[in-house]
Amino acid sequence: MISIKNLHKIYQAGEETVKALRGVDLSISKGEFVAIMGTSGSGKSTLLNILGCLDLPSEGDYFLDGINVKSLNRNQLADIRNQKLGFVFQSYNLLPRTSALENVELPLLYNPLISSVERREKAEQALIAVGLKDRMKHLSNQMSGGQQQRVAIARSMVNDPVVIFADEATGNLDTRTSLEIMALFQELNENGMTVCFVTHEPEIAEFTTRNVVFRDGLIIKDDLITNRQNALHVIAQLKEEVYSFGN
Repeated sequence: MISIKNLHKIYQAGEETVKALRGVDLSISKGEFVAIMGTSGSGKSTLLNILGCLDLPSEGDYFLDGINVKSLNRNQLADIRNQKLGFVFQSYNLLPRTSALENVELPLLYNPLISSVERREKAEQALIAVGLKDRMKHLSNQMSGGQQQRVAIARSMVNDPVVIFADEATGNLDTRTSLEIMALFQELNENGMTVCFVTHEPEIAEFTTRNVVFRDGLIIKDDLITNRQNALHVIAQLKEEVYSFGN
């Protein structure tokens, strides 16, 4: 799904040269749930911007779904972002005074092959999948932070992307809501979605299946998570509470 080889990213900040990435090699397979971790300035956000085709590397190769990204022009990169990638941000990035349904429809407006009827149906199904069947017509300011993030997740998956990139997607949420959002990501992953999740919180990374840790622009650790019992217990408990409330 994702393969990067000898990836470098160099910024010029005045007279100072900043080496944000220093020759990174990384592969992510279809169906993985990967946490990209590290402190501020470690290179994790720089990597996410490159993986999400929001920035280009200074050196090295990035293959996304078999395509060498550096060979694409600006319009082709925009098409890749719209058709193959989903994004979830810390600040939700929802349009104000716009309903949940209209926010989720937004990525599909740029696809001429999808009719207005199909666009509405896909948006409705995405909102149902994230548990917002009864909130489709609510405006952004009529929803809690957790509900707004669910809308953002629905929007990220409405175009059937090959991978969802989440950048500190629980950073503005309280502990319980963060766990609910991670349980939702876990469910999406169990249904086959590939997720790449940037976080600096170890307890959030427990929900993923692989932790990649950055320091000073290099990967210093890449571990499969074999003991996820605590995270799985939290998920089971949340699902049980939701079921009990609904009945």
